[in-house]
Order: sequence, then structure tokens, then C-alpha cells
Amino acid sequence: MKLQRDVALSGYTSLRAGGPAERLIELEEDDSLAEAVKSAEGPVTVLGSGTNVLISDKGLPGTVIINQFGPIEVDPGGVVRASSGALWDDVVQAAVNSGLYGLEFTSGIPGGTGAAIAGNIAAYGQKIADTFQEAEMLDMESGEISVWTKEKFQFGYRSSSLHDAKNQSMVVLGTTFKLEDRPIKDLEYESALKVAVEIGVKPDTLANRRRIIMETRRRHGSILTDIAKGPWTAGSFFKNPLVDESQVDTIISHDETGISKDKLLRQNAIHGGDMTRVSAAHVLLAAGFKRGQTWGPVRLHPDHILKIENTGDATASEIYDVVQEILSTVKGKLGIMLEPEVRMLGEF
Repeated sequence: MKLQRDVALSGYTSLRAGGPAERLIELEEDDSLAEAVKSAEGPVTVLGSGTNVLISDKGLPGTVIINQFGPIEVDPGGVVRASSGALWDDVVQAAVNSGLYGLEFTSGIPGGTGAAIAGNIAAYGQKIADTFQEAEMLDMESGEISVWTKEKFQFGYRSSSLHDAKNQSMVVLGTTFKLEDRPIKDLEYESALKVAVEIGVKPDTLANRRRIIMETRRRHGSILTDIAKGPWTAGSFFKNPLVDESQVDTIISHDETGISKDKLLRQNAIHGGDMTRVSAAHVLLAAGFKRGQTWGPVRLHPDHILKIENTGDATASEIYDVVQEILSTVKGKLGIMLEPEVRMLGEF
């Protein structure tokens, strides 16, 4: 367990922005998250890979625990157990290597397993909730450890009950999935199927499915590459919103792939669970934002407008101000309330 004080948190996030941690504990390979919480002083924040957070320039008080290690076990019968600190894509790879279906479409999503559970991450028609069984949970205030079932998590679109204020003291220690030795879902997402045809690979094996998804994510700029080079991003910044049926035509008219309206609506249902949960990228375009648009060192990705980038030395406040401008403009022009997918930590 490595303890430091007054450490800049910008180096622990994929956006490379944010102020100092009053006290920082970095867990090493055999360390216990529960023991680290016991030794913490003041309020506790647990960070995994920092790929989905924007931390205030004022930093975070108390103790920040960096949780990036943990075992992954595959038991007979398709049960996969993973520590909250294990990298999510390592969990997916372990399942694929063991011939188990149910996580393969989430290949390549950056971040830790704990964050994956809390956010019910999803991609290409698969989500955490599909195969999740239970999680071992720690109440950081009382020190009590308990087991939460799927029902307790109340999984929704990119959400779980861990986002509720009443559960802010709870943190995932480890989790269990029940997978299958045969396909659970077909690959139906249009962009991935197009890539499969182009590279001449059929989604008929686990290895092929992972290859297709990884190549699709690469083409979409969604693979976390060398963090030392930049520009830096937290991935898609906003959740896809549910809109009124009367707004659907206006929003989806900004799709540039040539896909039909019916197909696009089906893709909305596959990706977000509802035909009227439209792409937030289309919403930004409909509100007048442009790919590659800049505000000093803050930029919307030149190809993927949902990715807000730090192109150099952007502060968290500068990124936050751009987020607020997007939210207010979309609300004013379209009457749509966008919700950030990226968590804002600290005082802005």
C-alpha cells in the first residue's frame, strides 16, 4: 500500500485534469480495498482507472484510494468472479479464453470492474445486467460487508442504485457473473456487422466476435490508446437521451451513414433499450455543435462529437464550462435535458 499526500489527481484520470488528493493510497497487487478503507482519513473516494471522471481543480478532500488490481477467476459451470479493481477488458478476455459467452460485445471498454457494475456499462446489445449475479459490497462508513443481488442494484440505462445518494458510502469489492458456453445474443448492431463484412469475419465464434468488436471500436476512436500522447478524453461524455416522439425525426435527421429511419430506430432499441432513446451525438449536431469545435484547449473530437477532449493543458474548470454550455444550449434549442455519463467529482 503506497501512501502519498497532496498528489495531483490529473495523472490518475484519462482526461488528465483535476486538482490534488489530500491523501492518496495506491493499492498494490496483494492489498485489500477493505483494509485500505479502514486506514483512510476523512471522506473516502475510490477510483479505478479514472476513465469516466472529471475531478475538480480544487481536488478532493480526505483519502483517495486507487484500486487497479485484483484477481479474476473462472469456475466450472460458467461462473466468473472478478475483483472490483480488475480491468474490465481483462475480465472479458478471461471469459472469451474460457469459451464463455455473455460479455464479448463489451470488449475494449476501458476502466475497472467496479465502475462497470456501478454504471451498468453496455455495448452492441450487451449490458452488465444481462449476466450479473451478485456483488460483495463494503459500506465504507460502517465497515460492514454484505452481498447484493441483481435486484438490489436496480440496473437501468447506464445506471444502478449505486448512483443513489443513499448508497454513496457503498463500494464494490468483487462481483460474480454467470455466463454460457453458447451464444446468448446475436450481434445485431449495424456498424459492427458492416465491419464484420469488410474484414471478412463472421460473428460465429467468441474470438471472431471479440475481433469484430475491437475493430469496430478502433474505427470509432473508442480504444484507449497511449495515455502519454493525448489528446485526452473520458470517452462519450453524455448519455443517449429519451426524447418525445415528435422530436425523433429532427434528431435522427443528423445521421450521416445513410441508414433508414426504421433501422436507426431499431439500433436505438438495441443500444439503449428504447426506440426513442436517440444518439446524443445526433442531439449535439441538431443543436448546432460541430465536430472538432474548440474552446481553447478543449475540443469536440473531430470525428466523434460526443468525446470531449483535453488537447493539451485544459483545466477541469475549462472542460466543465464546455459541458455546461452544451447542456444549456441543447436544453434551450431542443428542449432536451442531456445527462453526463462522466462523473463530476469535487467542487465546481
